[in-house]
Amino acid sequence: MSDCIFCKIAAGEIPANKLYESENFIVFLDISPANKGHALIVPKIHVQSLTELPEYVAQEFGELQLKVSKAIMQATKAEGFNLLLNDGKAAGQEVMHAHMHIMPRFSTDDFHFKWTHKKYSDGEMQEYFERIKRNL
Repeated sequence: MSDCIFCKIAAGEIPANKLYESENFIVFLDISPANKGHALIVPKIHVQSLTELPEYVAQEFGELQLKVSKAIMQATKAEGFNLLLNDGKAAGQEVMHAHMHIMPRFSTDDFHFKWTHKKYSDGEMQEYFERIKRNL
């Protein structure tokens, strides 16, 4: 897609600190990191949502999350890490090209994920369980 920044990075039109590249993916450091060492895993094909990835590409995506997370942990000496994929505007996606953030974390980094915890009403959890299970 001609106006997509991640497509331009994957095509080499915009420079990036590429950590890894394969036929299907590019991994590079985020220019506005949550912490130093924060990287993005980006499919080279333009898809807006994770659900649009072909299955053979999705398998490599999962393998890369493990590989890159281990490398970031070793390189940064982080105490933990977050994997974050915002899928859709309602989920906070800003670049409309599917991508996974791998963010090294430290007990002193003052970066937090916080959400209000919802509760299911009587029987509602079972209803959601059945609806989701039917779609698997």
